[in-house]
Amino acid sequence: MKERQKHKLADTAQQIVGGFLLSGPFVVTQEVWALALNMTVFHNVFLVCIVAAIGYGGLYGADNDRDPRREAAVAGVPVRFISVLLVAFGSVGTLAIAVTAPDQFLGELPLADQMIVTFRAISVGAVFSVVGAVTTDSLF
Repeated sequence: MKERQKHKLADTAQQIVGGFLLSGPFVVTQEVWALALNMTVFHNVFLVCIVAAIGYGGLYGADNDRDPRREAAVAGVPVRFISVLLVAFGSVGTLAIAVTAPDQFLGELPLADQMIVTFRAISVGAVFSVVGAVTTDSLF
């Protein structure tokens, strides 16, 4: 039996580069924030599931050399997969806050509503960010 592969900090760093690279354009696009305003909880949950499916499929479905059962895991979930999801949502969220996108696009909404719509917008951007994170993770 082979030893579990450890997830290294360099792996996460590669994911971050890809996640930030592809998330930038979606954070500053008014259309993304307009979509987020019109989304329901169902739409948001569906997008989160899409991000998870793309992340898992990109890491383990498209790469025959990688086996999720042989990677370091937390409660049975591979650390690499957790890292990809954190990077996908975290890179979009970090950029949104850094460029004050919620204030720019949602300034008229009460703070609680701004937070809800911001998470929805982050979910839209995460669909693209996860592709960047998985791609850069698989390259190296």
